Amino acid sequence: MALTVSEEQTKVLLKQALSEVLEEKRDLFTAIVLDAMEEISLANAIRAGRQDEFVPEEQILAILRGQA
Repeated sequence: MALTVSEEQTKVLLKQALSEVLEEKRDLFTAIVLDAMEEISLANAIRAGRQDEFVPEEQILAILRGQA
């Protein structure tokens, strides 16, 4: 016996399942969204930082050693 489900029925079932997961696992979903936002922010900061001139490693090390 074969079970057939229309495309519309599939959409409804998927929406219901996703809605239930989001309700039951709200904390997990929130953590995933926050992590994604942090990654995007980090990527944007890296991209923005690359617009400036690079500083030689020796200069950075001298500053860290207090020799600048």
